[in-house]
Amino acid sequence: MKNWLVTGWPGASTPATVLPERSLALTAARQDFFAAAADLKLPAATALLDRIEVAKSMRELWHLRAEVFALVSLELSQLEADRRLAALNRHFPTRAPRSGFVGLNNGRDNMWP
Repeated sequence: MKNWLVTGWPGASTPATVLPERSLALTAARQDFFAAAADLKLPAATALLDRIEVAKSMRELWHLRAEVFALVSLELSQLEADRRLAALNRHFPTRAPRSGFVGLNNGRDNMWP
């Protein structure tokens, strides 16, 4: 399965409107999302991996972050979920500062003393 992440589907062509940098960024992000959830054994993890596999844009992957966080928290730990989410967030440097989604241990600057 990881081969297609690098090479794409056999016979599939990249639309001319997609910039090579964006395609490479999507591939790299997809690989990291897959790695973040590949070791999970919960039944919902299989469905998540399927959605990661078919994600066509960074925006679609952005919306899968919450599910990765939730499943990793349930199966492993919140600390591990925070770590994996931080690794995924590096793919989204232009995200809105008030996106409303951070790990429970992150964003302490925004809380009262």
